[in-house]
Amino acid sequence: MLMKKTSEIVIVFDFDSTIIEMDSDNWLLGEFGAIDKFYQLLPTTPWNPLMDRMMKELHSEGKTMDDIVEVLKQTPMHHRIAPAIEAAHALGCDLRILSDANMFFLETIVKHHGLDDYFSEIDANPSYVNEEGRLRISPYHNFVTSPHGCSLCPPNMCKGVVLERIQRSVGKEGKRIIYLGDGSNDYCPSLKLKESDYVMPRKNFTLFKLISENPSLVKAEIHGWSDGEELERVLLQIIDTICVEEKNNTTNPSKLIAADCKLGTINCST
Repeated sequence: MLMKKTSEIVIVFDFDSTIIEMDSDNWLLGEFGAIDKFYQLLPTTPWNPLMDRMMKELHSEGKTMDDIVEVLKQTPMHHRIAPAIEAAHALGCDLRILSDANMFFLETIVKHHGLDDYFSEIDANPSYVNEEGRLRISPYHNFVTSPHGCSLCPPNMCKGVVLERIQRSVGKEGKRIIYLGDGSNDYCPSLKLKESDYVMPRKNFTLFKLISENPSLVKAEIHGWSDGEELERVLLQIIDTICVEEKNNTTNPSKLIAADCKLGTINCST
Protein backbone atom coordinates (compact mmCIF):
# COMPACT_ATOMS: atom_id res chain seq x y z
CA MET A 1 0.00 0.00 0.00
CA LEU A 2 1.28 3.45 -0.92
CA MET A 3 1.53 5.58 2.19
CA LYS A 4 0.98 9.32 2.10
CA LYS A 5 3.71 11.59 3.35
CA THR A 6 3.64 12.75 6.96
CA SER A 7 5.43 15.52 8.80
CA GLU A 8 4.04 14.45 12.17
CA ILE A 9 6.61 11.75 13.04
CA VAL A 10 10.04 12.08 14.65
CA ILE A 11 12.12 8.90 14.45
CA VAL A 12 15.03 8.67 16.90
CA PHE A 13 17.58 5.96 16.11
CA ASP A 14 20.22 4.57 18.38
CA PHE A 15 23.36 3.77 16.36
CA ASP A 16 25.44 0.89 17.74
CA SER A 17 23.65 -2.46 17.25
CA THR A 18 20.68 -0.60 15.77
CA ILE A 19 21.73 1.18 12.59
CA ILE A 20 24.93 -0.87 12.50
CA GLU A 21 25.16 -4.50 13.57
CA MET A 22 27.53 -4.08 16.50
CA ASP A 23 29.22 -1.58 18.78
CA SER A 24 31.44 0.70 16.70
CA ASP A 25 34.11 0.94 19.43
CA ASN A 26 34.29 -2.84 19.71
CA TRP A 27 34.50 -3.19 15.94
CA LEU A 28 37.41 -0.79 15.58
CA LEU A 29 39.37 -2.10 18.57
CA GLY A 30 38.78 -5.67 17.46
CA GLU A 31 40.08 -4.99 13.97
CA PHE A 32 43.22 -3.39 15.43
CA GLY A 33 43.78 -6.21 17.94
CA ALA A 34 43.21 -3.93 20.94
CA ILE A 35 39.94 -5.29 22.29
CA ASP A 36 41.46 -7.51 25.00
CA LYS A 37 43.45 -4.65 26.47
CA PHE A 38 40.39 -2.41 26.42
CA TYR A 39 38.33 -4.84 28.48
CA GLN A 40 41.23 -5.43 30.88
CA LEU A 41 41.26 -1.70 31.64
CA LEU A 42 37.49 -1.16 31.61
CA PRO A 43 36.86 -2.16 35.27
CA THR A 44 38.98 0.79 36.43
CA THR A 45 38.24 3.40 33.74
CA PRO A 46 34.87 4.59 32.39
CA TRP A 47 34.19 3.62 28.78
CA ASN A 48 34.30 7.10 27.25
CA PRO A 49 37.68 8.27 28.65
CA LEU A 50 39.07 4.79 28.04
CA MET A 51 38.24 5.05 24.34
CA ASP A 52 40.08 8.39 24.28
CA ARG A 53 43.07 6.64 25.85
CA MET A 54 42.89 3.80 23.34
CA MET A 55 42.94 6.29 20.47
CA LYS A 56 46.15 7.71 21.91
CA GLU A 57 47.70 4.25 22.10
CA LEU A 58 46.68 3.37 18.55
CA HIS A 59 48.18 6.66 17.37
CA SER A 60 51.46 5.90 19.18
CA GLU A 61 51.52 2.51 17.44
CA GLY A 62 51.42 4.24 14.07
CA LYS A 63 47.74 3.94 13.26
CA THR A 64 46.62 6.95 11.24
CA MET A 65 43.21 8.54 10.88
CA ASP A 66 43.09 7.11 7.35
CA ASP A 67 43.57 3.64 8.86
CA ILE A 68 40.74 4.28 11.29
CA VAL A 69 38.43 5.54 8.55
CA GLU A 70 39.06 2.47 6.39
CA VAL A 71 38.22 0.14 9.28
CA LEU A 72 35.06 2.11 10.11
CA LYS A 73 33.88 1.85 6.51
CA GLN A 74 33.84 -1.93 6.92
CA THR A 75 31.55 -1.86 9.98
CA PRO A 76 28.74 -4.40 9.39
CA MET A 77 25.30 -3.01 8.55
CA HIS A 78 22.26 -5.08 7.60
CA HIS A 79 21.38 -4.56 3.95
CA ARG A 80 17.81 -3.40 4.76
CA ILE A 81 18.78 -0.61 7.18
CA ALA A 82 19.65 1.96 4.52
CA PRO A 83 16.43 1.35 2.54
CA ALA A 84 14.41 1.66 5.78
CA ILE A 85 16.01 5.01 6.55
CA GLU A 86 15.54 6.22 2.98
CA ALA A 87 11.88 5.16 2.95
CA ALA A 88 11.10 6.83 6.27
CA HIS A 89 12.73 10.04 5.09
CA ALA A 90 10.88 9.92 1.77
CA LEU A 91 7.60 9.67 3.70
CA GLY A 92 8.38 12.99 5.40
CA CYS A 93 9.54 11.74 8.80
CA ASP A 94 12.06 13.78 10.80
CA LEU A 95 14.99 11.40 11.39
CA ARG A 96 17.51 11.81 14.20
CA ILE A 97 20.29 9.80 15.84
CA LEU A 98 20.82 9.66 19.60
CA SER A 99 23.92 7.60 20.32
CA ASP A 100 26.56 6.90 22.94
CA ALA A 101 29.06 6.36 20.11
CA ASN A 102 31.50 9.15 19.29
CA MET A 103 30.64 11.61 16.56
CA PHE A 104 33.64 10.84 14.32
CA PHE A 105 32.95 7.10 14.17
CA LEU A 106 29.23 7.67 13.66
CA GLU A 107 29.50 10.33 10.96
CA THR A 108 32.18 8.39 9.09
CA ILE A 109 29.98 5.29 8.88
CA VAL A 110 26.77 7.17 8.08
CA LYS A 111 28.48 9.17 5.33
CA HIS A 112 30.08 6.04 3.86
CA HIS A 113 26.61 4.56 3.36
CA GLY A 114 25.29 7.79 1.84
CA LEU A 115 22.85 8.43 4.70
CA ASP A 116 24.24 11.68 6.11
CA ASP A 117 21.64 13.92 4.43
CA TYR A 118 18.68 12.01 5.89
CA PHE A 119 19.17 13.05 9.52
CA SER A 120 18.15 16.46 10.82
CA GLU A 121 20.10 16.07 14.09
CA ILE A 122 22.77 13.79 15.55
CA ASP A 123 23.54 13.69 19.27
CA ALA A 124 26.66 11.71 20.22
CA ASN A 125 29.86 12.06 22.23
CA PRO A 126 31.99 14.90 20.82
CA SER A 127 35.22 14.01 19.04
CA TYR A 128 37.82 15.76 16.92
CA VAL A 129 41.22 15.20 15.34
CA ASN A 130 43.89 17.23 17.17
CA GLU A 131 47.00 18.90 15.81
CA GLU A 132 48.96 15.68 16.31
CA GLY A 133 46.58 13.85 14.00
CA ARG A 134 44.91 11.64 16.61
CA LEU A 135 41.29 11.37 17.56
CA ARG A 136 40.18 12.90 20.85
CA ILE A 137 36.90 11.74 22.38
CA SER A 138 34.95 13.62 25.05
CA PRO A 139 31.79 12.88 27.06
CA TYR A 140 28.46 14.33 25.92
CA HIS A 141 27.77 15.34 29.52
CA ASN A 142 30.76 16.47 31.56
CA PHE A 143 30.41 14.09 34.50
CA VAL A 144 33.06 15.96 36.51
CA THR A 145 31.69 19.52 36.39
CA SER A 146 28.01 18.91 35.56
CA PRO A 147 26.87 15.31 36.14
CA HIS A 148 23.44 14.48 34.74
CA GLY A 149 22.40 12.64 37.92
CA CYS A 150 20.57 9.76 36.21
CA SER A 151 21.18 6.37 37.82
CA LEU A 152 19.96 4.50 34.72
CA CYS A 153 22.55 5.95 32.34
CA PRO A 154 26.36 5.92 32.03
CA PRO A 155 28.08 9.05 33.36
CA ASN A 156 29.00 10.44 29.96
CA MET A 157 25.47 10.57 28.51
CA CYS A 158 21.88 10.44 29.71
CA LYS A 159 19.79 9.77 26.63
CA GLY A 160 16.68 10.57 28.63
CA VAL A 161 17.83 14.16 29.11
CA VAL A 162 18.49 14.50 25.38
CA LEU A 163 15.14 12.96 24.47
CA GLU A 164 13.33 15.35 26.80
CA ARG A 165 14.96 18.23 24.91
CA ILE A 166 13.75 16.73 21.64
CA GLN A 167 10.26 16.35 23.12
CA ARG A 168 10.22 20.00 24.15
CA SER A 169 11.32 21.08 20.69
CA VAL A 170 8.56 19.17 18.89
CA GLY A 171 5.91 18.95 21.61
CA LYS A 172 4.01 22.07 20.65
CA GLU A 173 3.68 20.71 17.13
CA GLY A 174 2.00 17.54 18.38
CA LYS A 175 4.49 15.24 16.71
CA ARG A 176 4.81 11.60 17.71
CA ILE A 177 8.11 9.87 18.41
CA ILE A 178 9.31 6.45 17.33
CA TYR A 179 12.39 5.41 19.31
CA LEU A 180 14.64 2.53 18.18
CA GLY A 181 17.38 1.06 20.36
CA ASP A 182 18.97 -2.03 21.83
CA GLY A 183 21.02 -1.24 24.94
CA SER A 184 20.61 -0.47 28.61
CA ASN A 185 21.18 3.23 27.93
CA ASP A 186 18.10 3.20 25.69
CA TYR A 187 15.87 2.27 28.63
CA CYS A 188 15.84 5.74 30.22
CA PRO A 189 14.59 7.51 27.06
CA SER A 190 12.06 4.70 26.54
CA LEU A 191 10.55 5.60 29.92
CA LYS A 192 10.20 9.24 28.79
CA LEU A 193 8.00 8.39 25.80
CA LYS A 194 4.28 9.18 25.84
CA GLU A 195 1.28 6.95 25.16
CA SER A 196 1.04 8.30 21.63
CA ASP A 197 4.66 7.32 20.94
CA TYR A 198 6.31 4.04 19.97
CA VAL A 199 9.43 2.23 21.13
CA MET A 200 11.17 -0.43 19.03
CA PRO A 201 13.57 -2.49 21.18
CA ARG A 202 15.79 -5.03 19.44
CA LYS A 203 14.61 -8.49 20.47
CA ASN A 204 16.79 -10.40 22.93
CA PHE A 205 19.06 -7.39 23.50
CA THR A 206 19.31 -5.55 26.81
CA LEU A 207 16.61 -2.92 26.18
CA PHE A 208 14.13 -5.63 25.19
CA LYS A 209 14.93 -7.59 28.35
CA LEU A 210 14.60 -4.53 30.59
CA ILE A 211 11.23 -3.65 29.10
CA SER A 212 10.12 -7.28 29.37
CA GLU A 213 10.69 -7.22 33.13
CA ASN A 214 7.88 -4.69 33.58
CA PRO A 215 6.31 -3.53 30.30
CA SER A 216 3.72 -1.43 32.14
CA LEU A 217 6.44 1.09 33.03
CA VAL A 218 6.67 2.04 29.37
CA LYS A 219 3.79 4.22 28.22
CA ALA A 220 4.65 3.98 24.53
CA GLU A 221 3.50 1.21 22.21
CA ILE A 222 6.16 -1.55 22.14
CA HIS A 223 7.16 -3.15 18.83
CA GLY A 224 10.13 -5.54 18.80
CA TRP A 225 12.46 -6.30 15.90
CA SER A 226 15.27 -8.79 15.42
CA ASP A 227 17.22 -7.71 12.33
CA GLY A 228 17.29 -5.05 9.64
CA GLU A 229 14.58 -6.72 7.58
CA GLU A 230 12.18 -6.82 10.50
CA LEU A 231 13.15 -3.29 11.55
CA GLU A 232 12.21 -2.03 8.10
CA ARG A 233 8.89 -3.89 8.06
CA VAL A 234 7.82 -2.88 11.58
CA LEU A 235 8.95 0.74 11.20
CA LEU A 236 7.03 1.21 7.97
CA GLN A 237 3.97 -0.45 9.51
CA ILE A 238 4.06 2.01 12.39
CA ILE A 239 4.44 4.95 10.01
CA ASP A 240 1.51 3.64 7.99
CA THR A 241 -0.59 3.27 11.15
CA ILE A 242 0.12 6.88 12.14
CA CYS A 243 -0.68 8.08 8.63
CA VAL A 244 -4.04 6.29 8.74
CA GLU A 245 -4.76 7.82 12.14
CA GLU A 246 -3.89 11.26 10.81
CA LYS A 247 -6.17 10.72 7.86
CA ASN A 248 -9.04 9.62 10.07
CA ASN A 249 -8.23 12.23 12.72
CA THR A 250 -8.19 9.55 15.41
CA THR A 251 -5.71 7.78 17.69
CA ASN A 252 -7.92 4.74 18.31
CA PRO A 253 -5.52 2.00 19.47
CA SER A 254 -7.75 -0.68 17.91
CA LYS A 255 -6.40 0.37 14.54
CA LEU A 256 -2.87 -0.71 15.41
CA ILE A 257 -1.39 -3.66 13.53
CA ALA A 258 -1.51 -6.67 15.83
CA ALA A 259 1.64 -8.48 14.71
CA ASP A 260 4.03 -6.69 17.00
CA CYS A 261 1.78 -4.67 19.25
CA LYS A 262 2.48 -3.74 22.90
CA LEU A 263 2.58 -6.74 25.22
CA GLY A 264 2.13 -9.22 22.38
CA THR A 265 5.66 -8.51 21.23
CA ILE A 266 7.06 -8.95 24.69
CA ASN A 267 5.14 -12.10 25.53
CA CYS A 268 5.35 -13.95 22.24
CA SER A 269 8.89 -13.35 20.99
CA THR A 270 11.63 -15.89 21.53
